[in-house]
Amino acid sequence: MSRFRWCLLCLGLLLGSIEFGYSQSRSTRSEPSNSLTVAEARAFIEEAEAKLMGLSVNASRASWVQATYITEDTEILSAQANERAIAAGVDFAKRATQFDGLTLPANLARKMKLLKVSLTLAAPSDPKESQELTRLVSSMEATYGKGKYCPAGQDKCLTLEDLTRLMANSREPKQLLDGWVGWHDIAPPMRHDFTRYVELANKGARELGFADTGTMWRAKYDMPPDDLAKELDRLWNQVRPLYVSLHAYVRNRLREKYGDIVPAAGPIPAHLLGNMWAQSWENIYPLVAPTDADPGFDLTEILKKKRTDDRQMVRYGEQFFISLGFAPLPKTFWERSLFLKPRDREVMCHASAWDIDNVDDLRIKMCIDITAEDFNTIHHELGHNFYQRAYNRQPMLFRDSANDGFHEAVGDTIALSITPEYLVKLDLLDKPSDPSKDIGLLLKAALEKVAFLPFGLLIDQWRWKVFSGEIPPEKYNETWWQLRQKYQGVSSSVPRSEKDFDPGAKYHVAANVPYTRYFLAHILQFQFHRALARIAACQGPLNRCSIYESKEAGRRLSEMLSMGLSKPWPDALEAITGQRQMDATAILDYFAPLRKWLDEQNKGKPLGW
Repeated sequence: MSRFRWCLLCLGLLLGSIEFGYSQSRSTRSEPSNSLTVAEARAFIEEAEAKLMGLSVNASRASWVQATYITEDTEILSAQANERAIAAGVDFAKRATQFDGLTLPANLARKMKLLKVSLTLAAPSDPKESQELTRLVSSMEATYGKGKYCPAGQDKCLTLEDLTRLMANSREPKQLLDGWVGWHDIAPPMRHDFTRYVELANKGARELGFADTGTMWRAKYDMPPDDLAKELDRLWNQVRPLYVSLHAYVRNRLREKYGDIVPAAGPIPAHLLGNMWAQSWENIYPLVAPTDADPGFDLTEILKKKRTDDRQMVRYGEQFFISLGFAPLPKTFWERSLFLKPRDREVMCHASAWDIDNVDDLRIKMCIDITAEDFNTIHHELGHNFYQRAYNRQPMLFRDSANDGFHEAVGDTIALSITPEYLVKLDLLDKPSDPSKDIGLLLKAALEKVAFLPFGLLIDQWRWKVFSGEIPPEKYNETWWQLRQKYQGVSSSVPRSEKDFDPGAKYHVAANVPYTRYFLAHILQFQFHRALARIAACQGPLNRCSIYESKEAGRRLSEMLSMGLSKPWPDALEAITGQRQMDATAILDYFAPLRKWLDEQNKGKPLGW
């Protein structure tokens, strides 16, 4: 996870009539003043960048203190700083409309557009409706955040954290079902608010010239909104055969474990996949692992035997980037980062990467355990930090990733280079493990990354159809499960009706957070990895390729990272891959050995659902 500079603006409410986009009508479009000039537009952008930079830095400092010294006071101070930054972003977005229709140089026009499209919720211009929409979103997020399941006859209520552990570790179907139903029961009270939220959000989006809020969300991807939807379907269809094969194998193994509650040929019950939303399946790996899955080494045990401490864990990650030709992290990184959970106070341990001053005050925040998982996480988080520093010479409005999927994809791309060959170069292994033992490692990775893809796609597929009116309120839940079955091949664990509101049991729906970025990140990371592996002249299977010590791969990566948001994302993609179109076939290449193995396991057994 990265603390993006843009995150403060992306969560802002657009509290007025800001007009831009692809289909503005004369009735809502404000005409530019004849007296406005390019010089005045440039002065306006310079003012916006200077003010937003200062407010962003202040908000980041307050957020850092709040995350590393959790008290009621630090929460208030952080909220106030964020509110000031958001208010300024809204103000500049509204003021930018005075330049609509004025012909501007390309860079200036891009900055003007970015001031507008980075806001994800457009409130209507009517003050009462604007206040109502703000209250609705806050209320839904609060309902989610306070959600608990209180089992009958027990004194203790279970939080989502408790239920997440239960779904990951329990192998008792009834216990899993109870937990699944209990959490989903928090969502029905949101249903009325969500319906009204859709109505008001769409009204605000139409005032901006968009057909609906879904169209507005898709407008930020440097292509017409409808083209993005087609592009996502194209990418999904490229990787779907691998998913179908993985799904069939998992279903067969779960049927061996649980019997007839898992159908031989139908969708898998959602509560049996190790995750509350069945969005990733790695927690059920022990149930589906091949019999000879042992890769021959345990990185966690190796790290502990070498008495690796938290700083050495981070040094391993830094050295990866240095080997590519990047400069070492600044001294302040080591002085100001949080690597261990303090004994004297509460902190947010969830790993994140920070760029406090939008220049070089880079930090990570995590409570490091000496495990293989945290070894990977550190490489991922440092990917964010080196991306942040790479674009720090861009103008403020361009200090972000090429699109919102790129930042997460870069972090994951680096983690894909943690191969046995890489571990040998770090003296953590004596020799690479036998590639014939890779099936277990690939299966576990597929349960996390391939299994996620249809879920990453369908969240916004559902919302776009809701915003467009294709899915009416009386069919919210029915169509949610239709999409879950169509894309994921999973079914509701018990009969559902329109009295339920299962989409609201996912945070991003309750909190108005777009989800397409996560789907894109899962596609892009493999495309980046394949391109960089080729640049590094890797000759082996893609899953065994590491770009460690490849200066040429580092140069190409740095070229892309340094572009930030200054160019449309196809330009950034071309800089690293030579392609201007996203391509999911890299996933097929990476998992090719697993796909062959899965097809052998599935012979004579049903595929699909």
